[in-house]
Amino acid sequence: MFSGIIEAMGQITEIRSEPPGCRLIVRQAEIARETAVADSISVNGCCLTVIDVAGETFAFQAGPETLARTNLGDLKPSSRVNLERALAVGARMGGHFVSGHIDGVGTLAERRDHGSWSTFWINVPRPLAAQMASKGSIAVDGVSLTIVGSEPDRFSIALIPYTLAVTTLGALQPGGKVNLETDILAKYVQRLVEAKEWS
Repeated sequence: MFSGIIEAMGQITEIRSEPPGCRLIVRQAEIARETAVADSISVNGCCLTVIDVAGETFAFQAGPETLARTNLGDLKPSSRVNLERALAVGARMGGHFVSGHIDGVGTLAERRDHGSWSTFWINVPRPLAAQMASKGSIAVDGVSLTIVGSEPDRFSIALIPYTLAVTTLGALQPGGKVNLETDILAKYVQRLVEAKEWS
């Protein structure tokens, strides 16, 4: 379980083919110092298990399902990724409950910059839009954010200068893909509504 508060940006140093998946090697010295094999870390919002730690780097294995259903399959050496370690019991909850299980991939359709602030409009698969509401929570590449506008095929978020500076969202341009995880409560509400129609 995560909070959506990004601890640091890491850099992909190597992507090693391991059919049918691959090994992702990430450099982030501070997190590497405090990470052990089998720890869970959110990488662009996707919960992955650490399989190796070496100096300033740590590694994950990503299978074909993960690579196909997230933006991790688009990563290249030198790509930057958002990192968050799993919540510790008793830690303060600064964002919202994020499971690290990606629901879908969205595409940045429009970026409106207002000085050092930005508003993003992100296109989203319609089934996911049913789990979104204005003022509700959304994790975008692992970043806990509040939905501003919510439409059948897209939603908007307002980004403060700090978020743009310390996460990968600051460099995101139209056409870029982002991992999306809707609010856990929205999933249960949708399921309860669907269940009423079961015979």
